[in-house]
Amino acid sequence: MATDQQTIQQTIEQPATTEAIHESEAAFHDEWAESTPVEEINVFEAFEAPTAPENKFMLQKMGDLTGKKLLDIGAGLGESSVYFALKGAKVTTSDISQGMVNKAIELGKHHGVELEGLVAAGETIDVEEGTFDIVYIANTIHHVTDKRAMYEQVRRALKPGGWVFTWDPIAYNPVINVYRKMAMDVRTEDEEPLTFKDVDILGEYFDNVQHREFWITSLALFLKYYLIDSVKPNDDRYWKRIFKEDPKKLWWWKPLAKLDTVLGRIPLVRRMAWNMVMYGQKPAK
Repeated sequence: MATDQQTIQQTIEQPATTEAIHESEAAFHDEWAESTPVEEINVFEAFEAPTAPENKFMLQKMGDLTGKKLLDIGAGLGESSVYFALKGAKVTTSDISQGMVNKAIELGKHHGVELEGLVAAGETIDVEEGTFDIVYIANTIHHVTDKRAMYEQVRRALKPGGWVFTWDPIAYNPVINVYRKMAMDVRTEDEEPLTFKDVDILGEYFDNVQHREFWITSLALFLKYYLIDSVKPNDDRYWKRIFKEDPKKLWWWKPLAKLDTVLGRIPLVRRMAWNMVMYGQKPAK
């Protein structure tokens, strides 16, 4: 009997396989896509709102997108894919969820642009080598089970001298960690926020790797949602809600965002950030 109980306990503690995680991720995001009308998806706000510092920063680094071939990995509802297409890029929108890819294409049609769709996990992106000028990966790496496998695919997909741009949550802030535990109904269980070691991993595959952190004191907006607005973490995704803010009502928040541009450069303080942007370049040779 003891042996049987030990076997059962070992089975319970056995970590989920990559395939099982991918299936769970796909199902979760299929349901999310199905429940979201295209009219409610914030395309411009996700890049132009005061609450979109990560994307604003990366757009400056990307430069003119006219005619550029861009692969959007983990594109979700398609905000980024559509925005890049509206800026003149030729975009392939990719996600592990068929529902999300369908929603992104539908969103593109809603805004008058065409996207090429690809259903695949980040680790198994199958595109022709040396195809893309830019690979963009937003809020996705912390879902990936094998980061090195994904970076291999990204490096293969890029043209020599092409750039990869990413942003994801990082692991250190205690307030955000409490929020993560409270918002389990609108997150997947396998998420693993990044650490600064992930910068080193990216550096194994790309040159000129840099990183920048965002949302430190400006995270007060999350506290406002919970303490003042009484929005329960499982009733609305805070990281989506930020794009619906009226800029005129953020007068109190904007000084905090400006302060963060300074704090995000201080090594110890930037560990308290919510998100980190990483970017790097495929070697020219």
